[in-house]
Amino acid sequence: MDATRQRFLMCRPTYFAVDYAINPWMDPTAPVDAGLAIRQWEQLRQTYLDLGHEVELVDPVAGLPDMVFAANGGTVIDGKAMAVQFRDPQRADEAPAYRAWFEAAGFEMYDPKHVNEGEGDVLLVGDHLLAGTGFRTAHASHAQLQEVFGYPVITMQLVDPRFYHLDTALARGRATVGRTLGATVRPSVGATLRATVGATVGATVLLARGRATVGRAFGAAAAGGLHVVVVEWHRCSLGCAAPSSVGVRRAAGGTPRAIFSNPR
Repeated sequence: MDATRQRFLMCRPTYFAVDYAINPWMDPTAPVDAGLAIRQWEQLRQTYLDLGHEVELVDPVAGLPDMVFAANGGTVIDGKAMAVQFRDPQRADEAPAYRAWFEAAGFEMYDPKHVNEGEGDVLLVGDHLLAGTGFRTAHASHAQLQEVFGYPVITMQLVDPRFYHLDTALARGRATVGRTLGATVRPSVGATLRATVGATVGATVLLARGRATVGRAFGAAAAGGLHVVVVEWHRCSLGCAAPSSVGVRRAAGGTPRAIFSNPR
């Protein structure tokens, strides 16, 4: 396996719950198995470690059940970190907690001027940044992303509320895998984007057991020359989303389908 060693930031789902609804997948009346969520999170973390990657942890904060979705806690590129500003008041206090971690870790810090939900809506692909907008991150924030990180930004207008973050609709992948999985976006800026079926980590694809597409995705990824690791996933254990980490840039809910427009 020729995976590139990567550094991830994760947050343990110690206080995970679904106490409110800020996206179509969240139902406060549905049962949540917090114990299962923690076990699955531990398996994902151990998988990263077993693959040779570095995993750092930010301390969870009581009363912030969505802090487990660490990809929303910031955007990190080339030693720079942009803090976040959440749209919903229920998540507002996550922003200073993540900012404090990045600052203590020695990153060059930048504060957002507009609503910006981190790597949930920002994806570095080659020499361009894909930046989502429509439901969470404000379009006005894209200019600041370009200014801070120095990469041209391509705006992706999300149009389906089920896919409220860009990382619920897209993930990076090799061209072979992208074609096989029926990517819903044309190849762009020197890379192929594919519909989300797992997180690409170097030359490794993490696929979630229990999703209808996993068998087909496994074969496609293997055919594309990728190392495949299957991790457990349960629809209600993490609010209908896989645990995320800064750098992985994908969380998936239900059966993914990328639906967006690319305004010129």
